[in-house]
Amino acid sequence: MKAIYIDEPGKVTIRDIEMPKRKSGEALLKVLYGGICGSDLGSYRGTFAYFDYPRIPGHEFAAEIVEIDENDRGLKPGMTVTCNPYFNCGHCYSCRRGILNACMDNQTMGCQRDGAFCEYITMPLERIYDGKGLSPKTLAAIEPFCISYHGVQRAGINPGDKVLVIGGGTIGVLAAVAAKALGGEVYLCDIPAAKEKLMRSQEMFGFAGTVFNEGAESLEAAVKEITGCEDVNGTPMGNGFDVCIEAVGLPSTFQSCIDCAAFGGRVVLIGVGKQNLDFNFTMIQKKELNVYGSRNALKKDFLELIDLVKEGKVDLEKIVTNVYSFHDAAQAFEDFSTKGGSMLKVGIDFTDI
Repeated sequence: MKAIYIDEPGKVTIRDIEMPKRKSGEALLKVLYGGICGSDLGSYRGTFAYFDYPRIPGHEFAAEIVEIDENDRGLKPGMTVTCNPYFNCGHCYSCRRGILNACMDNQTMGCQRDGAFCEYITMPLERIYDGKGLSPKTLAAIEPFCISYHGVQRAGINPGDKVLVIGGGTIGVLAAVAAKALGGEVYLCDIPAAKEKLMRSQEMFGFAGTVFNEGAESLEAAVKEITGCEDVNGTPMGNGFDVCIEAVGLPSTFQSCIDCAAFGGRVVLIGVGKQNLDFNFTMIQKKELNVYGSRNALKKDFLELIDLVKEGKVDLEKIVTNVYSFHDAAQAFEDFSTKGGSMLKVGIDFTDI
């Protein structure tokens, strides 16, 4: 069968490899559709923290069940499904406490182990979720929605909370969608170069507004305008955002979340990066901030969001702005890397192999 490889930073090839062999308790799946996520793009650029070369990328995907044993999960050949791609060890301290998404030896497909960007894969039955008739394009977007949804839930958003999401990529947009669904007044923020993408997201999902990050001064002005009030002397000031969500993975954007958060506010870090940040950590104490990390997602996130999308409450296909043939995978990665300011979610169609 054929598989997509990232051989080294900036180099994507298609190779012929052996078909996987299904074991007891596994299903053989034919991949139908995949999405290139931020970590895949970071791996292509050489900036992602959890990647070794060469490797098959991909953990956002939809597939058709080809072979499967009889089971009590209702899974049958011919069904279109999506999967949980985070493999946990099952015996570390996190796993023993049921925090499977934060396994101390986590191996995510396409990151610490080979991913789904090939014709066929095998998956354990417990990681396969019925797509309930959703299209492959929609099902491939469930996993990134889970990443965002899980992070937003960490923030404990209340109706009326002012929420700033920094990062206009897929994860940021979907975090904004999730925060809005929980009743937040959501503002999406990115650099001016991403204006086209930001305005398209605003139009599609109707957030409260957009903020362009041109540096600390511009963000300070936006905070004053959006969360404004006056001090006892009548001087304009900003209360700050109740919740700030970081969905980029850069030191500067994490610092921006600390700066823009209200006293007593919540900050959630979803983005993944490799750089260090030197900052005045006393601001966390001074503001009495609640700072949360968010990693991966849980089974319940997948099941809840499949139902949410099935009910028509969120149209995930809106976020897919560009689709490439399997054979054009190298071009897809190159374009996403160089033209990302206008692209939101890039998909790969595996049905034309």
